[in-house]
Amino acid sequence: MYPAVHAAVTPDKPAVILAGSEQLLTYGQLETRSCQLANAFRDVGLVRGDVVALLSTNAVEVFEVYWACLRSGLYLTPINSHLAVPEVAYVVDDCDAKVLVVSADLADIAASLVDSVPQVHTFLAYGGDVPRYTDYHAFVAAGSPIAPENQPRGADMLYSSGTTGRPKGVKPSLPSRQVSDPGDPYVAVFGGGYSMGDDSVYLSPAPLYHAAPLRFGMVVQSLGGTVITTRKFDPEQCLWAIDEYGVTHSQWVPTHFVRLLRLPRGVRESYDLTSQTHAIHAAAPCPVEVKKEMMAWFGPILHEYYASTEANGITMIGPTEWADKPGSVGKAKLGVIHVCDDDGAEVPAGETGLVYFEREAMPFAYHGDPEKTASAQHPTHPTWSTCGDIGFMDEDGYLFLRDRKAFTIISGGVNIYPQEIEDCLVLHPDVFDVAVVGIPDPEFGESVLAVVQLAADVQVGQDVSDRLFEHLRSNIAGYKIPRRIEFTDSLPRTPTGKLVKRELQQKYSSLAASPSALTESVRP
Repeated sequence: MYPAVHAAVTPDKPAVILAGSEQLLTYGQLETRSCQLANAFRDVGLVRGDVVALLSTNAVEVFEVYWACLRSGLYLTPINSHLAVPEVAYVVDDCDAKVLVVSADLADIAASLVDSVPQVHTFLAYGGDVPRYTDYHAFVAAGSPIAPENQPRGADMLYSSGTTGRPKGVKPSLPSRQVSDPGDPYVAVFGGGYSMGDDSVYLSPAPLYHAAPLRFGMVVQSLGGTVITTRKFDPEQCLWAIDEYGVTHSQWVPTHFVRLLRLPRGVRESYDLTSQTHAIHAAAPCPVEVKKEMMAWFGPILHEYYASTEANGITMIGPTEWADKPGSVGKAKLGVIHVCDDDGAEVPAGETGLVYFEREAMPFAYHGDPEKTASAQHPTHPTWSTCGDIGFMDEDGYLFLRDRKAFTIISGGVNIYPQEIEDCLVLHPDVFDVAVVGIPDPEFGESVLAVVQLAADVQVGQDVSDRLFEHLRSNIAGYKIPRRIEFTDSLPRTPTGKLVKRELQQKYSSLAASPSALTESVRP
């Protein structure tokens, strides 16, 4: 289904609300405006397979643009609104966009782009005036409100977060069906798996340029529910939104959980959260203790899935299963899992390796980068693909993730997975945030460095270092304990909570060569 179906029955029902603002889009408005915009795109020459780029903070217009593309056979490329002008220009140019839509609160960036992206012929802005941009709402109003007979289904072409290098566009093949036809795998897997329907109220506090909130929003609107989004993540505002709007489904990343758990108990207990039936989380492995604390608070409603921007496979696990398999991300719901060694041979259950998903065909390509696409494919099975995650499957077919292959530290020939060390430290009362990376070591090849952002009321000193090392010694094997801990005021995270570890590796790569310059603590 798509918004037209629900607009015909419940035209005044909210399709999307920006929490804490007056921004609201009904199904009737979403259907009319997305249809007008789709026709306006055709009027300026866009055809099936063309790309529309979107640079916006969270706003209801995001879904107008998305559905206009989905009903026109177009690709939508949402762009990280926190990027610098050259980085945004790179994405707009790399994706071959012909239209660029922006929100006016990003006017400074938007105005600087016009002369940098010559292939773009139409520039649109909503929420205010932007020099050299056409008013978006006037452009929409000029389009016909009558839907054409042919509405080929489009898709998103999202760019990777760039946490380990320059972002690349993940380009799926366009489906050979109409927007009104069934067959969307996200609607089937997530809509069915999480009991979503026209009574669902879905909260996502993450940026809509990210895969999960954008695609889940599409799923909810396909089924006739209401999407609640926020301008940015604020832990207390999220609790208020659940209470205010009667949220049934919420979506989080582990960093959100940690921030929620740090709210004072009085704040946590002042909101009614009982409308929730599903609290969904993904994007990074969740520390077991964090999930246990959230389960004790929210109740047994935490559902976890493992997927990627590449959408090459999906696993899911519910709260009851997770109680029996703590730390697992579940069983495969899309694709068949294979865990392989560096040579591509499958490894036995319980043994760690690179995680591949088998599909009938390769489900994606990295736009303009056939070498990177080939590197994601299995050496002998071209329909098996990986996003670089390390993990193992147990005898019952449950997948457990260790870390990203790119983040694995090899010290003295031994593989060390930073996620395990980060999970150990993240709930320590002295720690606000933590990242673990490998840095060059003349003797062992690499050594383990923990970079810690302390809690607001904790001062840097030998006493806190001693407490952290003692905590590590009590919980993980000695060879995994960091050689040193460096303290920092903040860690580089994307707005979706992912650590940008390459920045830390670049910053601290000289530590082994110049230990005298350090102010952090070295392991006793």
